[in-house]
Amino acid sequence: MRVGHGFDIHRLQPGGDLIIGGVSIEWTHSLVAHSDGDVLMHAICDSILGAAGLGDIGQHFPDTDMLNSRRESRDFLIASQTLVREADLSILHIDCTVVAENPKLSPYFESMKANIAAALSIEADSINIKAKTAEGLGVIGRGQGIAAFAVALLATCQTRRST
Repeated sequence: MRVGHGFDIHRLQPGGDLIIGGVSIEWTHSLVAHSDGDVLMHAICDSILGAAGLGDIGQHFPDTDMLNSRRESRDFLIASQTLVREADLSILHIDCTVVAENPKLSPYFESMKANIAAALSIEADSINIKAKTAEGLGVIGRGQGIAAFAVALLATCQTRRST
């Protein structure tokens, strides 16, 4: 078994499309980023890459590469899953927390889980998503950004086959 931790944070700006977990969320702000800025998918990428010992999202999809400009984070997740499989590992479970003062995210959780599961070729019940506020503290509490944390549990494919 292998465990990986992921984190991402982006500033908010007025207007645009807010994408979290591959879901377009109706709100007044969007995230500032080189790609679509999906903090949840970025954190998950880092968690699975970390568990596999394969570095992080910035190493594989740098913001200095124009191919990644405005790219959908789903592409990063699919590519990360491919790298994990090539390392003879499989994803058993992912647990995530999105930290935002607004908007309320719980109505979108099932759609987020479905998007993430489809990108990773795993079952949606292998993914857990939670949302928390920062209770008015710091940049997130002041409504200046959104962050996400993710933890992934991976197993060698040989371990998974024997269970």
